[in-house]
Amino acid sequence: MKTVAVLVGSLRRESINRKFAESLGKLAADRLDFKLIEIGDLPLYNDDLWANPPQSVLRMKSEVEAADAVLFVTPEYNRYFTPALKNAIDWGTRPWGKNSWAAKPAALTGATPGATGTAAGQNSLKGLLNVVDTVLMGQPEVYFTYKPELFDADNNVVDPSTRDFLNGWVDRFAKWIERTSEPKVQAQADAA
Repeated sequence: MKTVAVLVGSLRRESINRKFAESLGKLAADRLDFKLIEIGDLPLYNDDLWANPPQSVLRMKSEVEAADAVLFVTPEYNRYFTPALKNAIDWGTRPWGKNSWAAKPAALTGATPGATGTAAGQNSLKGLLNVVDTVLMGQPEVYFTYKPELFDADNNVVDPSTRDFLNGWVDRFAKWIERTSEPKVQAQADAA
């Protein structure tokens, strides 16, 4: 089973994006193994810190590199993705030549109570994910309008149409990972 490193852009304890990520992980459990990666303990990026790298940075990079794919789950802050995700992405690209995101199959999604989901935030993140060399799944997109009644207290999806819709997305992501994993293996072999 393929492992997915999941980075949630909201650091709030009761984050609906964390709940949404957990819900996706439960739906995907028979196809993908979701691992939530802590990013709230990363210091703001500062190149000077590589002289004695923070353990939180080394841990995050190691967890991302060990995964077969990565999922970015972002809320939308002022029509943009979050500073917490930008910071994690920046740490992951360094030091030079040690890009943790390189050729990594990836997807993004997000949830908000608003009607447009996190469309603007996700669209702003897409450009950065291409620049840092993830192999980003373009379709299907999920701009999720979060409604508590669609989930139970344990973050299981209880609404049948929502479950079907999200299962379709999980199926496509699992196939994307399978289809795009080969270039990463080849890129690593070429680098060796």
